[in-house]
Amino acid sequence: MPDWLYSDTVKEHFTNPRNVLLEDEASFAADGRGQTGNIKCGDQMLMLLKITDDVIADVRWKTYGCASAIASTSMLSETIKGMNIKDAYQIKPEDLVEKLGGLPEYKIHCSVLGDKALRAAIDDYLAKTGRAGMLKEAATEICHCLGITDKDIERAFMNGARNWEQLQQAVKIGTVCGGCKDRAMELLHGFQHIYGY
Repeated sequence: MPDWLYSDTVKEHFTNPRNVLLEDEASFAADGRGQTGNIKCGDQMLMLLKITDDVIADVRWKTYGCASAIASTSMLSETIKGMNIKDAYQIKPEDLVEKLGGLPEYKIHCSVLGDKALRAAIDDYLAKTGRAGMLKEAATEICHCLGITDKDIERAFMNGARNWEQLQQAVKIGTVCGGCKDRAMELLHGFQHIYGY
């Protein structure tokens, strides 16, 4: 029998995920709602936030995803409780991977849905409170199917993605229609020139 590829922390969050939206919690009164991903590629994430005075008081989430997606979102949900929305908005997938004690390289992309859904939920809350765009980072959407931006591609590049396959592993880009490949590769080559790699 092969060794378990995941840390004990990942295993714990996968087998006992925290703050999952249960069927009988349909009445969870969220102040912010964010959904990201695309069910066609097998991953979709819903994030619901209760926010008081710009502090995340409670969170619920639901995903159609693998063990890594479940564990990273469970960890995210614990991390953001009691956190100011400005700080929560800055959480990146690599922060979650570190808290989980690592993920197999080919599973890193599974940790990106939670933080994207979190930012979408915070954006929704800010729009409802008359502060639309207050925290939104300036970004251009490259993959319309999955909502992947130039900032996501830049982060993937900074974390080692140098070709299409590595970029797909990092952010799942091009896994639905593939129409974004040319633009994504232009950006990747551009970052190579900018950063000198």
